[in-house]
Amino acid sequence: MLRLASPDDQDTVYSIYMHPDVIPYLGYDPMSAAEFRAVFQELVDCRSFYVLEQEGSIAAFCRTTRQPGRASHVATLGTLAVAPRWRGTGIARQLLEQIFTLLKAQGVLRVELMLEVDNPRAFAFYSKLGFEQEGIMRAAYKRSSDAHYTDEIFMAKLLADLPSA
Repeated sequence: MLRLASPDDQDTVYSIYMHPDVIPYLGYDPMSAAEFRAVFQELVDCRSFYVLEQEGSIAAFCRTTRQPGRASHVATLGTLAVAPRWRGTGIARQLLEQIFTLLKAQGVLRVELMLEVDNPRAFAFYSKLGFEQEGIMRAAYKRSSDAHYTDEIFMAKLLADLPSA
């Protein structure tokens, strides 16, 4: 079941977010549960952070951010993670298919995302879903554990055929 995250989800989201297989690809370095409280509160407050429940627990989550003004037909996808127990089960595809349906109903026609160049599994997954690489952002990401900066790949997917100029 896809639903907006609630304050009650904090511990489960924290355990997924901070998992060693997940944390390298999300926007924060490892932190304590107390430090994460503010991050999680921002996610809940944005009213666009969704969790997908499977068998009574959170299996995956993601955030959507709608762009303003002339780009209001665009949403950015971020903070996407799958609980390690659910990796390879199709749960990420299920999550995104439900998110795409929700976004289309809200008038979104384009979904954008960024992912690190050292995450080939995510690149292959998004490509299978119809996302196309549109560029590289050099030195866009810096993990505290790394001495170097990491490039990010900018990808996008159209949710509908759009008229062209």
